Amino acid sequence: MQISLENLGRRFNREWIFKGVNYQFVNNQAYAILGINGSGKSTLLQVISGALTPSIGNLTYSNNGKIIAPENYYNSISLATPYLELIEEFTLNEVLDFHFKFKIRIEHLKNSDIISLLGMKQQQHKFIKYFSSGMKQRVKLALAFCAQTPVLLLDEPTSNLDVQGVAWYHTMINQFTANRITLICSNQSNEYSFCNAQLNLADYK
Repeated sequence: MQISLENLGRRFNREWIFKGVNYQFVNNQAYAILGINGSGKSTLLQVISGALTPSIGNLTYSNNGKIIAPENYYNSISLATPYLELIEEFTLNEVLDFHFKFKIRIEHLKNSDIISLLGMKQQQHKFIKYFSSGMKQRVKLALAFCAQTPVLLLDEPTSNLDVQGVAWYHTMINQFTANRITLICSNQSNEYSFCNAQLNLADYK
């Protein structure tokens, strides 16, 4: 899998969020997308995911040299961000059942396996609306990590996580990022210290 950005830019009204981004993301590598708050990290991630279209330039997904149509990008990506919401009227088990109707489970993990990874056996029948913000964030991350996709997109992944949660995040990174393109949007070094390369949006203003 390869993701290519060619002269990519996005603007809102007359203001450029970023422009002139030329970059390639390749398989089995982890990349940090860096920038201060409001620099456009989340916007770039949404463009890469196909949720937003670029104002200029080209975004291309390819697999073994074969171009993937934009309407099929969703099959290749798993995404976890603070602005994605869980269905709060579902229990944890129901969230997993629902999510994996649309994604293939990595390593054929069952609900019980993922719940064990989360350390939430006691909460498996609890409604998501009663979860703490940190618990919800761990569930969002687990859904992304445990889907069999070649691209993993994470925005501020340790948001709302305590020290134990951050350690859990790094365990999941070590376990579930092999043979994937991993992109981390962050301005906290503990979230991206393992990344092979960095793309700083301050260079594309």
